[in-house]
Amino acid sequence: MPVLTRDEAQTRARLLDVHRYAIDLDLTRGDEHFGSTTVIRFTAREAGTTFVEVRPAVLHRATLDGHALDVATLDDNRLPLTLTPGDHELRVEADMRYSHTGEGMHRFTDPADGGTYLYTQCFLDDVQRVFAAFDQPDLKAVFDATVTAPPQWTVLGNAIATRVGAPADGRWQLATTAPLSTYFVAFAAGPWHTVRTEHAGLPFALHCRRSLAPHLDADAEELFDITRRCYDRYHQIFDEPYPFDSYDQAFVPEFNAGAMENPGLVTFRDEFVFRSAVTDTERQTRGMVIAHEMAHMWFGDLVTLQWWDDIWLNESFAEYMGYQVLSEATRFTGTWTDFAVARKSWGYDADQRPSTHPVAPDPHAVRDTASALLNFDGISYAKGASALRQLVAWLGEKDFLAGINDHFARHRFGNATLADFIDSLARATGRDVHAWADSWLRTSGVDTLTPRVTEAGAEGDPGAGAADGTTGWRLDLHHDGTRPHHLAIGLYDHAPDDPRALVRRDRVEADLPAGGGTRTLAFTGTRPALLLVNDGDLTYAKVRLDAGSWDTALRRLSGLPDPVARAVVWNAARDMVRDGELAPAAYLDAARAHIPHERDIAIAQAVLGFARTQIADRYTSATDRPTALTTLTDLGHDLLRRTDGTGSPDAQGLRLIAVRTLIDSATTPGTLQDWLTAGTLPGGPALDPELRWRTLARLAVLGATTPDAIDAELARDPSATGQEGAARCHAALPDATAKATAWQAMYPGYPGEERPDAAAPSGAAEPAELSELSELSELSELSNYLFTATAQGFWQPEQLDLLRPYRARYFPAAVTVAARRGPALAIAAGVHGFPHPLVEAETLRLGEACLRDGDPTPALRRKLADQLDDLRRALKIRESPTA
Repeated sequence: MPVLTRDEAQTRARLLDVHRYAIDLDLTRGDEHFGSTTVIRFTAREAGTTFVEVRPAVLHRATLDGHALDVATLDDNRLPLTLTPGDHELRVEADMRYSHTGEGMHRFTDPADGGTYLYTQCFLDDVQRVFAAFDQPDLKAVFDATVTAPPQWTVLGNAIATRVGAPADGRWQLATTAPLSTYFVAFAAGPWHTVRTEHAGLPFALHCRRSLAPHLDADAEELFDITRRCYDRYHQIFDEPYPFDSYDQAFVPEFNAGAMENPGLVTFRDEFVFRSAVTDTERQTRGMVIAHEMAHMWFGDLVTLQWWDDIWLNESFAEYMGYQVLSEATRFTGTWTDFAVARKSWGYDADQRPSTHPVAPDPHAVRDTASALLNFDGISYAKGASALRQLVAWLGEKDFLAGINDHFARHRFGNATLADFIDSLARATGRDVHAWADSWLRTSGVDTLTPRVTEAGAEGDPGAGAADGTTGWRLDLHHDGTRPHHLAIGLYDHAPDDPRALVRRDRVEADLPAGGGTRTLAFTGTRPALLLVNDGDLTYAKVRLDAGSWDTALRRLSGLPDPVARAVVWNAARDMVRDGELAPAAYLDAARAHIPHERDIAIAQAVLGFARTQIADRYTSATDRPTALTTLTDLGHDLLRRTDGTGSPDAQGLRLIAVRTLIDSATTPGTLQDWLTAGTLPGGPALDPELRWRTLARLAVLGATTPDAIDAELARDPSATGQEGAARCHAALPDATAKATAWQAMYPGYPGEERPDAAAPSGAAEPAELSELSELSELSELSNYLFTATAQGFWQPEQLDLLRPYRARYFPAAVTVAARRGPALAIAAGVHGFPHPLVEAETLRLGEACLRDGDPTPALRRKLADQLDDLRRALKIRESPTA
């Protein structure tokens, strides 16, 4: 499919002024296709040629100003138009294909009750899978829509939907929208379960599949409470009122993202309707996503980027506001701890790969929609939000909000650029925000801050004490990087009444100028037991601890009083492992010592997650891996003992984390079998569906269950989640037949019986092979979620000998499935399908050959490049003397 280039978009924007879309969808034409009729009214400023995008199964007819166009001129997704100056009306009638990859109009049949649900994801360039459009963000228009659906269904959209005509007709009319970019247009249809309320004079509603109704009902008040509180807080800080006529939140199946900010109809992945027990941090994450998407109603929907190089204006802003507003308006006051210890590492990791890019990339680097898609990563979200948090710390919240409100007022219902945003900030402050933007938004990479502490009288110290002879010490803070930083430095001493605790003596704010170098700060008194650079996590930089502070941290990390401070130290330890400066086993030892005493769920969850999935599975050799898993098992038992008989939500959350760790780290099946048979752990918790599938998956990895047992569990839980759990378990079985079956499900027709790696000269398929695969890949029926679940089960560190024969086939198979099934499956194949357990030079060689010769699609190429860089890091860590 040709992708839209920036130059083409600019040319079309100069030519056209688009006024209105009238869309009519017919969702009653069967399981494969739906009807789509679009009328677009627009003005051509001058004579010229352009095109409208549409990706039909069948293009029935098209007329321009009542004159028939030759449908045979449709070139892939482009229908050419020759225009005279003045007003025009374009009409396009087509049959469109339903999707099973979460792109365009996704169709899902719930295995629990047979109900069918449809929803759209039109983001970036997928609106053309639903209706004909001038598909670029700066050609905004108003939208009218009518939908025909089965009479028992409910239809949702960007504006209030009303049933019209006789009920048996299944006709729905949606109110006219405010001006929207095409990628925001949204529909959802099906026998939804709905909970309604009203707030501030607007209708609010929650929607989900009927099979999830009891779980949504259980959480509806919490969801509405968060929504109302965030809505009210945004109205306190933004001058512009909420700009749309309703606020629907639909939890939809097999959704690729966390959520999508469609105006008036936010769609969320329906895993946020919790079927099983979750930690309070996971509830907080759901709340943050609600706050994030609501922020988009202003930054993204009201004021929209002009082109995709400014996607950070949408995502970084919503990310920052999501965490900040949730912490200000709801009971979830610890959001920035979770951001520091979990979300921020997404940005740090992405920023240290070869694929890194500035938060606001050069416009010429985002030359088309395919390259734009690659920038939806930890940099646009986590790093961008970190940069905004740093901006607020430097600028002050009052001036920051004044600049934002100026931006909304100047560009409401229009489009804007980075330059527009920075100009609005500049009008609100006397600080040089243009220079700040150049340093923070136009550069890539992570700065590193390294302290060196010298006590008075130490060798080489010119004297840090005062003239009256009092003691003193000096901090030399080395800044390896280019950005300016406004940060805090925490000084912590041993608590006099608790041998495990620390108390903060002082917190000093400091500014590091742009350009790097060393800044020296002199202090009186004794040096602290622990000196923490970036206390409060106000800036975005890797930090190190001096030797004395690191020694204190190893002994008393869990005794730091502030959870954000503990998160900063854990991040430093994580970075040191990844940089080969701290042995993976030492990180595990620190986790064993301190996580059993940790009070913050987000920290425990993040540390254990990194320890289990990265240290045990990737950074530790096969020989040492059993020891790592034993350490994690011991740690899990420590947490269980600490929380036994404790009923507080935090204790129950920590207990749930401990149980998950014990299941995932088990090396023998006996205890897991006992839990599964009993349906509970001694002392709880009971094994709900999530824990049962997790337990069965681990038993499958260990070869301690059977296909019949997996099928019996699916009969017990015949839900969509159950189907994914069964696919994961079947693929995880250490059996040649099970592996071959799973492989065929992911890559149908591609042989599962492989030649040895040594016989494969590269990761690229030969031309004849590619031709054959192109035909066979059409057979694939796995949805995006079932593909992901199968891939997750397939690759297991315990099964290296069984998996090695598939390594050579993975790369050409992934190339083919990405080319044939689009970006969503490309991402799934590149992330979950990658042979992570094979941390070997041969995997790297084959992957590099695929990038060089295999011609992967842009989405797959980016994921493979990132995976290979992570693989290089893992190989280096294993070879490091610290390991």
